[in-house]
Amino acid sequence: MEGTKAVVAMVVVQVVFAGVSIFYKLALNDGMDSRILIAYRYLFATAFLAPLAFFLERMSRPKMTWKVLMLVFFSGFFGGTLSQNLYLSSIRLTSATFPSAMTNLIPSMTFILAIIFRLESLEIGSISGRAKIFGTLTSVGGAMLLTFYKGVAIAIWPTHIHLLDSRHNAVSQGSSDHVMGSILAIMSCLSSAIWFIIQEKISKEYPCHYSSTALLCLMAAAQSVAYALCVERNMSNWKIGFDVRFLAVAYSGVVASGLILTVMSWCIKKKGPLFASAFYPLLLVIVALLSSLLLDEKLHLGSVLGSALIMVGLFVVLWGKWRGSQASNTTGFQEEKKQIIHLGGEWEHRSMPPK
Repeated sequence: MEGTKAVVAMVVVQVVFAGVSIFYKLALNDGMDSRILIAYRYLFATAFLAPLAFFLERMSRPKMTWKVLMLVFFSGFFGGTLSQNLYLSSIRLTSATFPSAMTNLIPSMTFILAIIFRLESLEIGSISGRAKIFGTLTSVGGAMLLTFYKGVAIAIWPTHIHLLDSRHNAVSQGSSDHVMGSILAIMSCLSSAIWFIIQEKISKEYPCHYSSTALLCLMAAAQSVAYALCVERNMSNWKIGFDVRFLAVAYSGVVASGLILTVMSWCIKKKGPLFASAFYPLLLVIVALLSSLLLDEKLHLGSVLGSALIMVGLFVVLWGKWRGSQASNTTGFQEEKKQIIHLGGEWEHRSMPPK
C-alpha cells in the first residue's frame, strides 16, 4: 500500500508540473520576464508554506544545524534558482516544448549520480540491475524519438482552443540558438538531478517535509530575487495584475512549489531519488496531451511512438526497483532466520544437562 501511494503521488506530481509548463508558455507568451517569473514563484511558495510548516511541525521539528542549513541552501540553488532559470532560458533560445523533452534525461543522470554517491547499487549481474539500466536507456530513447521525429499529424480531438496569442509571442523560435539552448537544457537536467541527491540527504538529516520545503523555497526566493534585480531593475516590469502572469506565478508557487515539492520530498524519503526521478518521462507525455488540448497543437506519430517507449522504460525501471527491494528483503530475512537458528542451537546446547 505504501508503494502504491508513492506511485500515485509521483503521477500527480508530473500532472501538476505539466500544468506549470503550460502556464510558463502562457506567461512568456504574454511578455513576462522569465527571471521575474521564477522570483515570484518562490516568493508565493514561501508565503504559503512558511505558516503551514510552523503550525504543523512546531512540536516535531528537530534542531537546525549548520550542516542542514547548507544542504537547504544548495537544495534551493540547484532545485529552484539554477534549474528553473536554465529551463526558461532554454525555452527562450529554442522552443517551448524542447526543454520538456530534455527533462527525460533526469532519471539517467540521477541514476549515475546515485551510483557515484552510493545511494543505488548498479548490480549489472542481477536482473534488477539490468532492468534499471535497460529501462533508463529505453526512456531516454523514447524521449529522443519524440523530440527529433515528428511523422504524420494525428488529429485526436477538434477542440478549437488556442490559448496562445501570436501577437505577443515572446519566444522567438525563428532565430533560436539551438546549440546553446540544448546546453542550457542539459545543465538544467543536471541541476535537477543534483537536487534529488541533496534532497535524499536532507530527508535523513531533517525529516520534516513542510519545514525543509519551506526553507528550500525561502532560499530559492532570496537567490532568485537577487538575480532578477541584478539583471532587471525596471520596477515597472515587476508589476502583475490579476491576469495570466498572476495565475502562472500563483499556480507554480503555491501548488507546484508549495504542495508538490513536499510530496516529492516524502517520496524521495520513502523510495529514494531514482524512484522519484523515474517518473519524469511522464511529464513530456502529459505536456504533449495538454498542448494538443489547450494550445491547439497537433500530435504526431513520433509523439505516440516516443510516449510508448517512455512508458515501457518507466515500467521496467519501477519493476527493477521493486525486484531489487524484494531480493534485499529476502536476503535480510534469510540472514535473520540463520541467526535465530544459530542462537536456538546454542540455547539448546547450553540447556542440556551434562552427561
